[in-house]
Amino acid sequence: MILTTKRLVLREFEEEDWSTVLAYQSDPRYLRYYHWTHRTAQDVRDFVRMFLGQREEEPRTTFQLAITLASDGRLIGNCGIRLKTPDAQEADLGYELDPHFWGSGYATEAANRFLAFGFRDMGLHRIWAWCIAENLASSRVLDKIGMRQEGHLREHEWMQGRWWDTLLYAILEQEWQARL
Repeated sequence: MILTTKRLVLREFEEEDWSTVLAYQSDPRYLRYYHWTHRTAQDVRDFVRMFLGQREEEPRTTFQLAITLASDGRLIGNCGIRLKTPDAQEADLGYELDPHFWGSGYATEAANRFLAFGFRDMGLHRIWAWCIAENLASSRVLDKIGMRQEGHLREHEWMQGRWWDTLLYAILEQEWQARL
């Protein structure tokens, strides 16, 4: 599966992508909002293999693709949507980006493309996402793609030795259509 935007190619992961993923997942800026505090080569190989396995599911319920630059094919992150069951009418959206590429609109571009895939190609009714409340850049991405904040869950996520608030966002198909 391949999805494209003006600047990006969203493609299936390949086994050899692990080393690029390890490089950005080892960055302290990336690690700030994740459960893990460091990443090993084996951790990331398993992470990439998980995506490889998901693309073989029948029926497929997880569509997590590598974000690559259309200009040179460089892998800069991943983005996708996940259904709880094959016949679900809603999915959750998730993304991560190499910190070297933060602030360039790539996460917004990839997430927007997945909204189109979810609503147009999959016929979904609702797509939702969550982020750590302190991750202002991630919440701005969700705002930019038209999602509404539906909740602020206080001390909802335990990680890195403390409780974190999370924000819940969603967009309905008719709201997405109205933005076109």
